[in-house]
Amino acid sequence: MDYALLREMMVETQLLTRGIRDSRVLEAMKKVQRHKFVPEAMLGSSYDDIALPIGEGQTISQPYMVAVMTELLAMSGDEKVLEIGTGSGYQAAVLSELAREVYTIERIPVLADKARARLEDLGYNNVFVVTGDGSRGLEDKSPFDRIIITAAAPELPVVIINQLREDGIIVGPVGDRMSQVVVKGRKKKGVLVEEFHTPCIFVPLIGEYGWKS
Repeated sequence: MDYALLREMMVETQLLTRGIRDSRVLEAMKKVQRHKFVPEAMLGSSYDDIALPIGEGQTISQPYMVAVMTELLAMSGDEKVLEIGTGSGYQAAVLSELAREVYTIERIPVLADKARARLEDLGYNNVFVVTGDGSRGLEDKSPFDRIIITAAAPELPVVIINQLREDGIIVGPVGDRMSQVVVKGRKKKGVLVEEFHTPCIFVPLIGEYGWKS
């Protein structure tokens, strides 16, 4: 199977046609091998326009949604990024192509361990996987230039917003358990100025400052 060709087609048919324009994001999506992050039984669907199950009730996000949220982060290449919800590690790999360093938190130890090993094997040396309650953020490494939450919460947790530097950007899905919208917030004078973007459906953010399991 020609995975490189499938990635090119994914970018052409799923991303460009739906308004993704950031050239760095498009190049990262072409480069990162999504098939390395999906279960072996799902390899044939690696570049389809869908989220895929990765075990433990979690998913790897639809490529388009990864591109949308990454583009909203508006990264130049020198940012320190926090990701909440490592999952397979795919989003972290995309971020690693665009940022200086990426800290990513996964609450489910087996997924964290697999993602850590996978990212190391693939050479993503600027990604640091932490096992823990992502809804708390990662205060000891803050402040962050960018924060992305890849699980849905009733609102962007204040404890995480507090770990965002002034003029930093946070992106995440906000809503109820069955329907959300991607929210982008930029911190201005300590206050988050929000924009509302794409409707979406994500797994819930479970933890002290998210949904209860």
